[in-house]
Amino acid sequence: MNEKINNLMQEVETLAVQTKEQVEEYRIKWLSKKGEVSALFEDFKSAPSDIKKELGQKLNELKIKAQDKINHLKEKFESAEGATANAADLSLPGFPTLQNGSRHPLTLVKKQIIDIFSRIGFTVSDGKEIEDDWHNFSALNTPENHPARDMQDTFYVNVNPEMVLRTQTSSVQVHIMEYQKPPIRTISPGRVYRNEAISARAHCQFHQVEGLYIDEKVSFADLKQTLLYFAKEMFGNDTKIRLRPSYFPFTEPSAEMDISCTICKGKGCNVCKYTGWVEILGCGMVDPQVLINCKIDENKFKGFAFGMGIERIAMLKYEIKDLRLFFENDVRFLKQFTSA
Repeated sequence: MNEKINNLMQEVETLAVQTKEQVEEYRIKWLSKKGEVSALFEDFKSAPSDIKKELGQKLNELKIKAQDKINHLKEKFESAEGATANAADLSLPGFPTLQNGSRHPLTLVKKQIIDIFSRIGFTVSDGKEIEDDWHNFSALNTPENHPARDMQDTFYVNVNPEMVLRTQTSSVQVHIMEYQKPPIRTISPGRVYRNEAISARAHCQFHQVEGLYIDEKVSFADLKQTLLYFAKEMFGNDTKIRLRPSYFPFTEPSAEMDISCTICKGKGCNVCKYTGWVEILGCGMVDPQVLINCKIDENKFKGFAFGMGIERIAMLKYEIKDLRLFFENDVRFLKQFTSA
């Protein structure tokens, strides 16, 4: 019996198997109810009493080693199976490439405009899109019979005819002038609304950036230099500007500003209608009556104001010919600005 125990002990210690099934076969051979270890325990019952203690110790040691060997081999094969299951299956189709999103072109241009004016001391002011008549029209020196008040241009709020969807972000500047003492240097970007037919060059909603500077001894020359700086920063150092006389109720004198065409570089093309110039904004010196309306001393302070459409700037910058593309959320269009 002692020899059988030693032989089985050696078999356990030197056991090497290739598959998980072989491990199970040896478990049955050694540790099942009819296995070799169980048979040795049956023989142990009839062994001489003087050697029972030694045989019992060896049998227990054999049983423990056999169980440990089986458990070790099981864990080895189970770990190998887990690693295989977690490994990449090279036969599967590849994962689709995740495409980076991008900011909307109007957001890109708006941010660039804000950055340019921030570098010369302009702060950013925001305001509400539903505005009262005073801040949207009257305070800006717009007479009651002015065409801008007509239903063809303005969206009035039905519940209150004195409230409108703002037609310009100049209304934000009125709030600033009412509650802030000069010097004032601010721009007001935001969405505005006008009752216009939607086409490639017009929309019922669009975005503006209006600028205002009020201080002592402000002149038209300050306005011109500010806008020249903006044009060169936005469209390139070779950009030229020209100012043409115009009319706005809240500025006097008033002007329209053109830049040399960014497409043909002033030579003439269909974008600039072969003139070499493209209009981008309106501007002028703040009318003294506007200062009076906002309780600012018109004898001490002067100011200039300007306003531009963000869509207009974006169309020139990115050579976009249809205004409606900005609002249709066409992914094919938006993808063009992924790296912008």
